[in-house]
Amino acid sequence: MNANTLFILNLCSTWYMVGLIWMVQVVHYAMFDRVGESEFIRYAADHNRLITPIVGVPMLIEIATACMLLAMAPDGFPRWAAWVGVAMIIAIWISTAVLQVPCHERLGSGFDVEVYRRLVNTNWIRTILWTARGVMMGYFLTKMLR
Repeated sequence: MNANTLFILNLCSTWYMVGLIWMVQVVHYAMFDRVGESEFIRYAADHNRLITPIVGVPMLIEIATACMLLAMAPDGFPRWAAWVGVAMIIAIWISTAVLQVPCHERLGSGFDVEVYRRLVNTNWIRTILWTARGVMMGYFLTKMLR
């Protein structure tokens, strides 16, 4: 795989996640409190089961290609930007593992308004990081196309 293809794969996986995280943050999570207590446990289990392949595969592609860009960056994509991109992804993964996953696990036992608020509020970390990463990747794409 050449460096340009690698960059495009990384850019696409990042922008896929930017769109997805905004939809989750603004639409999906915003409606968690409207499901109803009697249906929430099933809803939470279905959410966890169904969202995993939708986010898991692109996240793996993103981190793998970002790490590969450290060694094989195309012209116009500086090494510091590759490192910043990897750092952002690591922060996203840490946030996911330490903040959002435990919230989802607790919500799997039933709706809890405090846990729900923590999930929505802490998810802004991922939303902002993915958006910033997407903007950075888009910026370097425009530079590379000139």
